[in-house]
Amino acid sequence: MILVFVRHTSVAVPPGVSYGQTDVPLKSTFPLEASVTKACLMPYGTFDAAFTSPLSRCTRLADYCGYDNATPDNRLLEIDLGDWEMQPFDEIADPRIQHWQADAFHTAATRGESLADQYERVRHFMEELLEEDYEQVVIFTHGGVIACARIYSGEISVEEALDREIPYGGIFEMELE
Repeated sequence: MILVFVRHTSVAVPPGVSYGQTDVPLKSTFPLEASVTKACLMPYGTFDAAFTSPLSRCTRLADYCGYDNATPDNRLLEIDLGDWEMQPFDEIADPRIQHWQADAFHTAATRGESLADQYERVRHFMEELLEEDYEQVVIFTHGGVIACARIYSGEISVEEALDREIPYGGIFEMELE
């Protein structure tokens, strides 16, 4: 099965602010960015299924690309940054942030989740897809979800997850067997 992950377009959030699962607005450049993403999806033709994170930054892109019937799935949400949501990372006073910065995979944000928690959500989603008879699926989601999918497939290691992000509006294709 071919999975085509699509990361949402640029958000209207200042650089360095942790927004995780907060439903933030998109930049005014959305129409231009989304048109590029839509053009990049055209060569794939028809998908057997379309899924999306329920956050508007993903559903809006799915709608623009012609997938207004995409199935929302909470497992496709970005990482929950708990108490740190909408705070500049360099201003978070919580001492736990230092542990998280050293090991985000195993350390959860205060009242949030770790990358390992997010990975488990994504793993369950992907294993459920394997039970279906799909040939090609499109998934509108977030950078963290795509990183978890890439870890699951063995394409990247846990250590590389935060360093090799897919750009806003970018597409990542993987084969899942």
